[in-house]
Amino acid sequence: MKNQRKEAIQKGKTALGIELGSTRIKAVLIDETYEPIASGSHSWENQLRDGIWTYSLEEVWSGLRDCYRKLTENVREQYGEELTVIGSIGISGMMHGYLAFDREGRLLAPFRTWRNTISGEAAEELTRLFGVNVPERWSIAHLYQAVLNGEEHVPQIDYLTTLAGYIHWKLTGRKVLGIGDASGMFPVDSAARDYQKEMLEKFDGLTEKRSYPWKLRDILPQILTAGQPGGYLTKEGAALLDTAGRLEPGIPFCPPEGDAQTGMAATNCIKARTGNISAGTSIFAMVVLERDLSRLHREIDTVMTPDGKPVAMAHANNCASDLDAWVGIFREFAREAGVTLDDDALYGLLYRKAMEGDADCGGLLSYGYLSGESMTQVEEGRPMFIRTPDSAFHLANFMRSHLYGALGAMKIGMDILMREEGVRLDRLLGHGGLFKTKGTAQKILADALNTPVMVMDTAGEGGPWGMALLAAFMRDCREGEFLENFLEHRVFAGNQGTMEWPDPETVKGYETYQKRYQDGLAVERMASKCLKGCSMTDE
Repeated sequence: MKNQRKEAIQKGKTALGIELGSTRIKAVLIDETYEPIASGSHSWENQLRDGIWTYSLEEVWSGLRDCYRKLTENVREQYGEELTVIGSIGISGMMHGYLAFDREGRLLAPFRTWRNTISGEAAEELTRLFGVNVPERWSIAHLYQAVLNGEEHVPQIDYLTTLAGYIHWKLTGRKVLGIGDASGMFPVDSAARDYQKEMLEKFDGLTEKRSYPWKLRDILPQILTAGQPGGYLTKEGAALLDTAGRLEPGIPFCPPEGDAQTGMAATNCIKARTGNISAGTSIFAMVVLERDLSRLHREIDTVMTPDGKPVAMAHANNCASDLDAWVGIFREFAREAGVTLDDDALYGLLYRKAMEGDADCGGLLSYGYLSGESMTQVEEGRPMFIRTPDSAFHLANFMRSHLYGALGAMKIGMDILMREEGVRLDRLLGHGGLFKTKGTAQKILADALNTPVMVMDTAGEGGPWGMALLAAFMRDCREGEFLENFLEHRVFAGNQGTMEWPDPETVKGYETYQKRYQDGLAVERMASKCLKGCSMTDE
């Protein structure tokens, strides 16, 4: 096996996926069997600067280079080879957000990530105008809010893209974007596989009196679908990625995609009636639809699979960040007590303890809102833990309430899909950091949605592996082969996972908690309004 992988590296029979996530940049290299053979990663965190959740472009490139360098070191350590040629490459990143550049390629405003909840006025107006839900995190909402704000940079915009689209552009010279990531910038027509023409015209009508030197289509990336070529690594791009100068230019790239789409690929959820839930810094459920939704729901937005099928997305900005912060408190306490626990042991201990808690968490309530939450109309993040004097306050319920709360906002959207829209699922898979401790968050999610939830053995590889699969599909797909068939028969055949089933009593307990959660949102919203500027300081 090692010799076969060594030969694949030597001959470039590999595919590389790189994903820029919220807390980590990770690269995964796969061989001809689509199995991961090497990886590298770089940890980073967004910053709240002048009220904007952002990453600097310097952080983007230093992190990307460090991640790639660690990948090459991993290849060298395992196989004694230098990574000079790769069969195909794909770039993915956090969806949505706002990266605007002028004609010279200069960034016009700090990168505004999906986490920002500062475009509410624009999102409301565009939703009314288009007749489809436009969330605050979408690129078009950020752009129109900048228009409404009269921001000076708007007339200078020459190109608007996502994080993945930006990296791809700099590495290949091409201003393109995968259809899934593009569908989180502006509404996409699934039949035409292009931006909605009438909506483009409506937006241009909104800005006509301002006499901008651009029309919207002119500044958006060209849309590509899975399997189409996305360009080639340029000499300048190779130097940007590999500071050691070993990587050869000319490597083919697939279309860049969003982290939601790579999650679909990594869990084999491309067909209708399949769905996956990604749980980390944020949490989002992606359900591939059989039919259009019956009406507009502000809690649900429609995006696309990498091959252009409509997907209902229930997205919540907050999931595990505040939970991780509480685990950090226990880590600090253990250290002060002279006990050393690595993260796997600490999370495992606390998550397993949560499974001993009451089905309704004993009256405890948690809102892990480190940032604002559009799903529940909370403007700014105010993490909050609430209990009544007679609640059952102990460690098991405390940890269980945080796990429940991490799913609370997303569950609102999923309840709309399953109860109001009658969406049916043959398969629901979980992936992301929340599911790392087996049998805990997976079981709680099954109870929260009253649906069996599977976690695959490969789920730990996550989005970067999914991106590598999309890069491999572009290289290896046969004429007329669909992405869902490629994944089903050539990648996931025989792949086993673990299934957790809902328990009726715990389902009932979670529903009690969820009612309390929704009743208490008035308190969370009030905290957001009354404590403005009191609990967070800009860095």
